[in-house]
Amino acid sequence: MIQLNCFQTALAACLFSTTILAPSHLLAQKAPPVAVPEVPREFRGAWVASVANIDWPSSKTLTSAQQQKELIQILDRVAQLKMNAVILQVRPMCDALYNSPYEPWSVYLTGQQGKAPSPYYDPLAFAVAEAHKRGLELHAWFNPYRAGLTSGQTFAANHISKTRPDLVRKYGKYLWLDPGETEVQLHSLNVIMDVVKRYDVDGIHFDDYFYPYREKGSDGKEMDFPDEQSWQKYKKAGGRLERSDWRRENVNSFLRRLNTEIHKQKPWMKFGLSPFGIWRPGHPPSVKGLDSYSSIYTDSRKWLVEGWCDYFAPQLYWNIDAKEQSFPQLLDWWVKQNPKQRHLWPGMSNARIGDARPATEITKQIAITRKQPGATGNIHWSVKSLMRNQGGITDLVSKEVYTEPALIPASPWLSRATPNAPSLSLRKGNEGLKLTWQTRSSDSVALFVLQQRVNGKWTTMIIPNTTRSITFPQKPGQPTADVIALRAVNRYGNASKPEIASVTR
Repeated sequence: MIQLNCFQTALAACLFSTTILAPSHLLAQKAPPVAVPEVPREFRGAWVASVANIDWPSSKTLTSAQQQKELIQILDRVAQLKMNAVILQVRPMCDALYNSPYEPWSVYLTGQQGKAPSPYYDPLAFAVAEAHKRGLELHAWFNPYRAGLTSGQTFAANHISKTRPDLVRKYGKYLWLDPGETEVQLHSLNVIMDVVKRYDVDGIHFDDYFYPYREKGSDGKEMDFPDEQSWQKYKKAGGRLERSDWRRENVNSFLRRLNTEIHKQKPWMKFGLSPFGIWRPGHPPSVKGLDSYSSIYTDSRKWLVEGWCDYFAPQLYWNIDAKEQSFPQLLDWWVKQNPKQRHLWPGMSNARIGDARPATEITKQIAITRKQPGATGNIHWSVKSLMRNQGGITDLVSKEVYTEPALIPASPWLSRATPNAPSLSLRKGNEGLKLTWQTRSSDSVALFVLQQRVNGKWTTMIIPNTTRSITFPQKPGQPTADVIALRAVNRYGNASKPEIASVTR
């Protein structure tokens, strides 16, 4: 039973600005046909980076209890802001913020690579459970190829630089897995699919790191990535692509296969990609900047056109009025590259809020996204700005843009099947009006959506799938809901028809 005293306090505030009064002469009965409004749909996510202790954990020296407390504070803040997803970095450098059979524990977790948390707990299992308690999705964010730093880092015996040094390349300040090596692709695939199989995450996520951004040598010139060994293997095997095309195809083939394997294992799981915000300069015509197609070998437009992901979140970190990287112009261009109608959820940089970027820039970008046909949400870089209320961004988001809860948009290309509507029971008790519901065992329910009508106005509450009852305490003098509606939402994001009950005197 929900007691409206932890995360529900924030959610209940948005639902029950008025509380259902349940005097002794109230009776619950099945309602006549009522037009229940559709629940708003919008992805509202935040990145939580572990690399260099950017977001979480904030230090390598935190105890297990401190790590858990800090993560709970993050999840509470996201839930309080009526957001609905966190994207947690779980593999920053061929290491793990979870108990991996393939790779060592992350140095960013315990201060020593290969050292487990003590007292022991599994941070990813903990994060998933706590996110789901709050009705949030948890997406596991991986870096597929970054392996480490060339200096200032000590590697565990089971780190890939120790076990398979032949697959690792030194490039500038980094150690990097060579995407041209078949065994590298297989290793990263196995690492990710292990999480898909063993953890109840809602999505798998990549950012913009595949081939590394260009590093400069001691002469100040950009260095080429040192993949001569794998390139020669490819040519000797009869490969005919030019080297740049071959590098892009290495990334393409990996993403294509991973997308297939994820959905083969768990058909409802979302696969998300967040590339650099510019595909190529001149697309659209006004745009200038890094050519990610030729410099880091990412044909990100092709990924979207081919539908190799379920959501696409280009990092549009520039201002609305930027002449050469305009947020609305880039967003409009990306929307037009989406023939398979995958989710388009642009990333925004709250981290840049300061003298040159007021917090209102972010709320305006959300408003632009909402007006752009084909775009249905945003992701905030990063959660630290929301924890700090950087430039007042948290206040603005709460008061101006995320004023009501929203469901994550459904993914009809994965499934259009809907769950059955829950069966409801309303009963007056000593503590107030108790709503209880049941679902069919065949339905894989992720969330419930509770709506009530008070004085003609509908309000909404999103409830985690572990809950099957809620009690509304009696508060004399408060207006009374006359209709309550409940929907079940499955792992694909599809909602049932509302089951409706009326409360009559």
